[in-house]
Amino acid sequence: MNRIILTTAAALMATSALAQDEAAPTAQASLVGADGETLGEATLTQGPAGVLIHLRAEGLTPGAHGLHLHAVGTCDHEGGFESATGHVGKVEGGHGLLNMDGPEPGDLPNLFVSEDGIGEMEAYTTMVTVEELLDEDGSTFIIHESADDHLSQPIGGAGGRVACGVIEGAA
Repeated sequence: MNRIILTTAAALMATSALAQDEAAPTAQASLVGADGETLGEATLTQGPAGVLIHLRAEGLTPGAHGLHLHAVGTCDHEGGFESATGHVGKVEGGHGLLNMDGPEPGDLPNLFVSEDGIGEMEAYTTMVTVEELLDEDGSTFIIHESADDHLSQPIGGAGGRVACGVIEGAA
């Protein structure tokens, strides 16, 4: 009986050690506002079937803000962040988490910002991988000025782009 317990304990410790050695791919983004100043950061961690996103930003207007993954890894604040182009995996007419023809891989839940201008969220998406987001032309987070209604085309009525963060591999 003692041998079985010791063997089981040894196997569990070995499995745990292997799991710790195989760290999940991660990425990060520094979020900048329309004035080019840093507003916050995001981290992305690859999970077994998707990506866990943790994002925190300061200096935004209170309320809900649309949040999307965009297809190109550039944040030209002087150009209104238009250089980030459209959503990752754009599907014509398919924008929105509630859309029967969607969602697009770049669709995410809204970021809710409190009265003190701080927004923090954690979300899990099965529509992308960290590796895909770090492709040749990169990708970005875009925070919009208003809430995404998750149905209207093309961006859920979320309005202009107020913040952007280039997604980069974590060191």
